[in-house]
Amino acid sequence: MQNTSLAFTTPPDVSAWQRWLVFSPLARIVFFAAMLIGFSLLTHAAVVTLGWTAKAADALHHAFAMLSIQLLPALLGYAILVGLIERRRPRELSPRTIPTWGLTGLIAGAVIFSTVVGVLWLAGSYHVIGTDPQVDWLPDALVIGLGAGIGEEVVARGVIFRIVEEGLGTWWALLISALFFGIAHIFNPGATLWSSAAIAIEAGLLLGMIYHVTRSLWACVGLHAAWNIMQGTVYGIPVSGGAAKGWLVSNRTGPDWLSGGVFGAEASVVALGVSLLVTVSLLIVALRRGSIVAPVWWRR
Repeated sequence: MQNTSLAFTTPPDVSAWQRWLVFSPLARIVFFAAMLIGFSLLTHAAVVTLGWTAKAADALHHAFAMLSIQLLPALLGYAILVGLIERRRPRELSPRTIPTWGLTGLIAGAVIFSTVVGVLWLAGSYHVIGTDPQVDWLPDALVIGLGAGIGEEVVARGVIFRIVEEGLGTWWALLISALFFGIAHIFNPGATLWSSAAIAIEAGLLLGMIYHVTRSLWACVGLHAAWNIMQGTVYGIPVSGGAAKGWLVSNRTGPDWLSGGVFGAEASVVALGVSLLVTVSLLIVALRRGSIVAPVWWRR
């Protein structure tokens, strides 16, 4: 098993206390979590002061407020983690890979979720009532697409998956990052234990394997953003429990295990099955490459 694809390895000449209290996976995750909390509080105070969250503010300003809260803490914390602690260039967020991996992720996300909707339609669960060409799609696309795509992927894959993989290996990184992603959605409107488990399996495992295979966060961001935008802005389906106004006016019928219920199609066995097929395909690619990372004590 090889580990040449890891973004960071502890410098061999550091002292024992630095190895454990600065460069260890647990220490870096704790540092990032502290920065994320601190920057979140500061960003929230800033958008409130600017009046972007006031009732009188328009939908676009509300979207900018949410976008700032989603993006700034995660990006600032990651920049400090990578630049000052790991002391390296963030290759996984290189702007040069946006036209390649980012675009590939966007296309893949659109195709995967359209496949889910297509199966639901064939099963008689998804119904198009009409269209709404005047829908104000930009605020939702910014928040559920750009904001969730970048902010959540930096935290879940850029920090949790990447750093856990360095210490415990790929298998544990997949499990822990997927559990984290599922638990993070358990407080969403309409969420249940099943919906959180479905999110963990279909999105947590899928996006973890995408990062493992590509070593690009932009591939994860592109797929995550396209999945959300197609679901809410195009097909008019609630995104992780959040109400969505899409270009297509639609509803879903049938049992919750098929339709996904009020949480949205992400809680459907169809989304679970389609995502698992893609995840298994990526796993086969990783196994053939021999890129699965062993725990650090085996590598030594």
